[in-house]
Amino acid sequence: MTDKVSLNRLSTGVPGLDEILGGGLPELSFNLIAGPPGCGKTTLAHQIMFAVATPERPALYFTVLGEPPLKMLRYQQQFDFFDPAAVGRSVHFINLSDDTLSGDLDAVQKRIIAAVEQYNPAFVFVDSFRSVVLSNSVEHNPHNALQRFVQQLGMSMTSWQATTFLIGEYFNDEDPNPIFTVSDGIIWLRQSVQRNSMVRKIEIMKMRGQPTLPGLHTFRISTTGLQVFPPIETHPRTVEGSADRRNERVSMGTPGLDEMMGGGLPQGYSLLVAGPSGSGKSILAAAFLAEGARRGETGVVAAFDQRSPYSRSSVLTQLIERGNVGLVDSRAPDLSMDEVVLLIMKEIDRLKASRVVIDSLSGFEMALAPTFREDFRQSLASLVIALAGSGVTVLMTSELEDRYTDLRFSPYGTAFLTDAIIVNRYIEVASRLLRVMAVVKIRGSDHSNQLRAFTIDDGGIRIGTTLPDQEGLLGGRPTQRAANELSTARDDAAKE
Repeated sequence: MTDKVSLNRLSTGVPGLDEILGGGLPELSFNLIAGPPGCGKTTLAHQIMFAVATPERPALYFTVLGEPPLKMLRYQQQFDFFDPAAVGRSVHFINLSDDTLSGDLDAVQKRIIAAVEQYNPAFVFVDSFRSVVLSNSVEHNPHNALQRFVQQLGMSMTSWQATTFLIGEYFNDEDPNPIFTVSDGIIWLRQSVQRNSMVRKIEIMKMRGQPTLPGLHTFRISTTGLQVFPPIETHPRTVEGSADRRNERVSMGTPGLDEMMGGGLPQGYSLLVAGPSGSGKSILAAAFLAEGARRGETGVVAAFDQRSPYSRSSVLTQLIERGNVGLVDSRAPDLSMDEVVLLIMKEIDRLKASRVVIDSLSGFEMALAPTFREDFRQSLASLVIALAGSGVTVLMTSELEDRYTDLRFSPYGTAFLTDAIIVNRYIEVASRLLRVMAVVKIRGSDHSNQLRAFTIDDGGIRIGTTLPDQEGLLGGRPTQRAANELSTARDDAAKE
């Protein structure tokens, strides 16, 4: 035998699930959907069933000792994927509760076999299979052993060319279990409550014949059903013509800043704008997006703090309302990094955007569920690599506590991740606070090393002249001459 048998993979109809399965669900496979109560097992099974079943390839859904079919359908039809017209045509529900209550596994199997022979289904679902397991645990049960029952059921479904799903409530995956051994695939759903967040994760513990994405992957249940969020690395995207634009410079939209950056920010770079509250980070970000719109480019802003993005600036409000800028503004309390990346990528693809702003990293971290904050630095690294690698130019803002006497770039130790850094800060001169700006780094490019005074008015940021080189300027009390020069720098910024 020299020819290999190829597996036909079925699309599950669950966003993101096919990616972590390794391309879809193997046809004719014998699968277990397991997890604790309330984690979404039945919803996942119904979502898959309504996606794959047709009148020519119908599905049978057996209900056992769980909720009655009518009660189950009352709740499941609230989801968008539920199709009432399919019930009785491509989807058939059969109640096995009476047979299961007797603990007679022979009777249960005969009912299943009879229904399969009648409908000749392409898909079979048994919910909850855990009920069958418990019925076999009745004291002095004289009927078939569970292992033989499972093996016979699996062999029967395979011989009838049916893809089978067993849905069961299991609380751990470590105890020996014949179902785990016989199953071709095991999809395990998990959930945990952390403060005010419900974190749900899915794991493909086993899937014969194909490589799956290892690990736990977050998912969300909404009116559309389940949505799985694959890892960041599974979202490759390249902006059209990006390979030819690597040597181009992106204008920042703030007069004088392009000059400080050696001609602008190289296209496709990631830029970190760090500074204390009120130092102009969001204003600089809005100018960056506005300049792109002026040049015919679209952008995306991901907002993660308590303010409404529309209250940030009238410029940003107009850009969003005109469709020049797409908005990602999720206020969900249990966000994961993979979900955020998916939201951003969808908006980038929708608008064919070339500029992205994340404002701010501080709010971003707080928007994540507590469990995801532990790996924030690592996840942020993956996000930066994914976005910059796709060809878009990224600007991120980061809140810094201004200590006046030292110079820091990021509270996350992530300055090395970005291609460029701009720092805004305050200095005290003659009992007054002045704003200053510096370009700290731009990889592979010459740039100014000057500290420049700047002001903020209704027109945005105005960059002035270079600060004087004077001892004690950053923390002590400068001389009157230095104070005069600083005042001149501030006035020049206001005039420009």
